[in-house]
Amino acid sequence: MKRYTLFILNFFSVLVLLVVVSGCKQKATRYIHLQGNAQGTTYSIKYEDVEDYTVEIDSIFKVIDASMSTYKPESLISRVNKGDTTVVLDEHFIRVMELSRTVYEATGELFDPTIGILVNAYGFGPEKVEVIDSMTLVKLLPYVGFSKVKVVQNQLVKTYPETTLDFNAIAQGYTVDIIGEFLESKNISNYMVEIGGEVKAIGVNPDGKLWSIGVQNPDPNAEQTLETIVYLDYQSVATSGNYRKFKVDANGKKYVHTINPITGKGEPSNLLSATVITEDCALADGYATSLMVMGYDKSMEFLKTHPELEVFLIYVDEKGITQTYSNIREKSGKL
Repeated sequence: MKRYTLFILNFFSVLVLLVVVSGCKQKATRYIHLQGNAQGTTYSIKYEDVEDYTVEIDSIFKVIDASMSTYKPESLISRVNKGDTTVVLDEHFIRVMELSRTVYEATGELFDPTIGILVNAYGFGPEKVEVIDSMTLVKLLPYVGFSKVKVVQNQLVKTYPETTLDFNAIAQGYTVDIIGEFLESKNISNYMVEIGGEVKAIGVNPDGKLWSIGVQNPDPNAEQTLETIVYLDYQSVATSGNYRKFKVDANGKKYVHTINPITGKGEPSNLLSATVITEDCALADGYATSLMVMGYDKSMEFLKTHPELEVFLIYVDEKGITQTYSNIREKSGKL
């Protein structure tokens, strides 16, 4: 899911906001910086090399969009969702299904890409919905559940034709990983890939130090205020929050885009923002979304059994005071 919650610190330790011009390219000594627009957001890619891979990276975006973009009517996922049983899934679709199942099982089914029918019902999908009908949501819940879909001979088999997939909570992180794999195939060992706030950073920046990422204050009135800075040591980071993307119905009730796939509810919790650091950006993306569904207390219980996840959480305590929690390990080589 798309957050707009991370900033990148530039080569000279000066904070810069990730607002870029499409197609703009900037070259530093032995480092190339590519910026542009893709997947409904912006991207920023910095790597140590002398060759411009804009064409190849644009191709990666197009291939993944053709596979998993719910905003493209002819994509594989759109065709599957419409009931086309002849669709042959590509490698990307199948890999994201497997990654989604990993997070689904680890989180007790709180991360579920079959939530698409609820996403659309709330009006967070391609089609705009102005009125949220709670009775309709109850009727749609039986079609949600990852156990109701499976891949058989590279085709998706659904228990119910109404079941709708939505990979938006993991696909952007996956794209970050794929671009990272591409750069590594070119023997590039120092790079940073950022798409819509999801980041993977390998090696060091042009100053020879760890890449540094700023986590934004979730207060919408403090858009350029940072809560903390994290340093990535061959890691990825993703942040999820409900403070920007939400709907309010005619009665003034607020619905957030992080929907609980078990209850069908899109109600805000006491967790305002969840930042997750781990090796793969797709998993960081999926787990960040899952923590938002859990809320603060359940997230803390979940983290006890997942020491591989480093997190920075921003939440509201029982007194209504904003607090933070972090288990991020100290790293050397800070700016």
